[in-house]
Amino acid sequence: MLVLTRRLGERVVIEGGVEVTVVSIQGDKIGLGFTAPDHIRIDRQEIHEQRCEFSLSPRMH
Repeated sequence: MLVLTRRLGERVVIEGGVEVTVVSIQGDKIGLGFTAPDHIRIDRQEIHEQRCEFSLSPRMH
């Protein structure tokens, strides 16, 4: 895992056109802004896990 330190307003750039910007810091919470091409899905972990569970669950026909 790569660990980086960023300040408010600073960015991290990921290959493929993805940028992550620190947009707010309030106590123990950090707001992140994401810019990415339309074909790249960005989800919070809990949403990603729900999507994976849904796609693996048997479907009624």
